Amino acid sequence: MTTITVAGERVRGIDWNNLWWVAASLAAMTAAILLDEFWYLNFVHVIAGLLWTGIDLFMGFVIGPIMRTLSLEARRAMIVRLMPRMLFIMPTVSTVTATSGWFLAEMRGHIETPMSWWVIAALVIVAILTIQGLGILLPTNIRVYLQMRRADPDMALVGRLMRRYVRVVASQGVMQIAIIVIMTRFVARI
Repeated sequence: MTTITVAGERVRGIDWNNLWWVAASLAAMTAAILLDEFWYLNFVHVIAGLLWTGIDLFMGFVIGPIMRTLSLEARRAMIVRLMPRMLFIMPTVSTVTATSGWFLAEMRGHIETPMSWWVIAALVIVAILTIQGLGILLPTNIRVYLQMRRADPDMALVGRLMRRYVRVVASQGVMQIAIIVIMTRFVARI
């Protein structure tokens, strides 16, 4: 693992030891699916969903606005510490949430029933969240992180990437709230 100096401090790069908790999360999800136990599968889905939604909302509506007020060097210091963790956290919690949610819906009989607009809405939102998360946010995280690790980062490029990133994260926050409304409809069986 390489280190760089940012704001006079040594900062480590991506810590591949984080893969242990990625594996643990995927193992918990796999066990919940294979055990076919409603409570356990629901627990895995809800915990992963809380993490995904909570982190999305916190990043989009708390960290994002704060980052815009920081000096470039302070932003750089924050990004080179935050992004390596986000590279592991967000793909994992989103994958566990969506996959366990699918199996939970299947277990509850929502998939076999004629497609109500709630099911269609949930599937569309999850598809959009997944495409945005893995197709826009993850590559942007990587590009910004790699740029910020350079001795002389191109801050104009980082600024453009982060403006798009913030807009996508904000839209994800709105869709996260929408999916919570839909999920409460499923739980209430409305």
